[in-house]
Amino acid sequence: MTQLTGRPILEAPGELGARPVLSALLTGIRTALLGLSVVTVPVLGLWVVTPFADDGAAGALRLASALWLLGHGAPVLRGPAGVPLSVAPLGLGLLAVGQLYRAAGRVAARGAGRPGGRGGVRAVWAGYCAVACAVVAQCAGAGEFRARVVPDLAVVALVAGAAVAAGARRPGAAPAGAEALERALARLPERVRPTGGAPVVRVAALAAGAGLLAAGGLVVAVAGVLAAVGGGAGSAVFAGGPAAVAGVLLLALVLLPNTVLWGSAYALGTGFTVGAGTVVSPVRTALGPVPEFPLFALLPEPGAGGWRLAVCVLPALAGVVPGLLLGRAASADGGLPDAGRVADGPAGGPARPGAPWPVAATVVAALASGLLVGGAAAGLGWLAGGALGAGRMAWLGPVPWWTALAAAGWVAVVAAPVAVLVRSRALRPAADGPGRSWWSGVPFVPGALAVTARRGALLLRARAYGLVTRLAGAPGAPTDPGAPAAAAPGAPGGPVR
Repeated sequence: MTQLTGRPILEAPGELGARPVLSALLTGIRTALLGLSVVTVPVLGLWVVTPFADDGAAGALRLASALWLLGHGAPVLRGPAGVPLSVAPLGLGLLAVGQLYRAAGRVAARGAGRPGGRGGVRAVWAGYCAVACAVVAQCAGAGEFRARVVPDLAVVALVAGAAVAAGARRPGAAPAGAEALERALARLPERVRPTGGAPVVRVAALAAGAGLLAAGGLVVAVAGVLAAVGGGAGSAVFAGGPAAVAGVLLLALVLLPNTVLWGSAYALGTGFTVGAGTVVSPVRTALGPVPEFPLFALLPEPGAGGWRLAVCVLPALAGVVPGLLLGRAASADGGLPDAGRVADGPAGGPARPGAPWPVAATVVAALASGLLVGGAAAGLGWLAGGALGAGRMAWLGPVPWWTALAAAGWVAVVAAPVAVLVRSRALRPAADGPGRSWWSGVPFVPGALAVTARRGALLLRARAYGLVTRLAGAPGAPTDPGAPAAAAPGAPGGPVR
């Protein structure tokens, strides 16, 4: 009897045992509807307050569905000609991914330790995709915005699956790609291997990415101030009344992440395009006719860069923090009580376990961080761009590969010397003896050579002082320039009468 009464009732077979999966399915549906309402409510509100609206409520709902699909990266068609529209508002995409991540995490935590607990996570994905099917069906007919059924559903399912899989990872699990990075670093030769450096390489890459995003935000803020002071395009949109202003501001808000990424590409020097045959970069700006939209009012005037080249300093500053992190990690054990222990011998040999990294390994860690930042820059640059139409407006935004090369190059070129310098300065107290220079671990600058050069400079200064004293005819000048001068009577240290 005790065994029968102590059995959890929710694990009994039948209808009661299916409740956790049903609850997870409803969680996925609720998550999708919540994200859809964030788009639908403002659109319907603007339709209500807009006087003489061209479309009815069905057109407003279609616009909201199209924006929701675009937020997931699913392209839609616009107009009777079916012009492709694929610029994804990343603000909506971040909202959708964040909601799915949290929902999957809660469901996975509730199902931990239960038989078939992973089924709840799959149910969340299925519920979200069910709402996506309804949205695509509503937006698939004839109208101003049309969805492509199979490609749009595939994109939404892929994005939802990635977000759910990331949210369902067990607490304390290694970040995605961490094991691959550790294996890649472990395959390197011992002389250039940053032992145990995968975590700090990831942190340094995140710091560099955050610095580049901050640079992009600063570029956008300065451009906004200059546009507000000098006026410019977009005034016709703001003259359309409060409803038009509110709509433009909401659209600018969901496109703000895109704008920051474009600003980061501009600061990197590669810039971005606003249609075929155009370029917007610190070096040169060449533009054609652009749509009347307030965000395009932030574009610089066509012509040579001039003072705008100063923004290229921002990526250099973004590479300083990763260099500091890597330099401290490279010399983490340099100040241990065993001060004589060094990472590498006078010839730059391989590091022993627990010892500071060699200089070559420090440089490799900086290069690895740059490669991670470059890969992320390529992906984000591709997501931030897209098409606003056919022909000339077939692509807007950063060129992913150029942006990746610029980001990786800036981070590696700046972070590597900073990391080596920080490592060397941190290892200076660990130098044991006068024959050890602060360039610990650099095989081509031995410590003995530095000490010899220092002694030679001191001897040359002493001889020059003696020569000047004799030429001046000072009494008591030393006859040997290398010998110390005799102390004058009564002087400190001299004989006292």
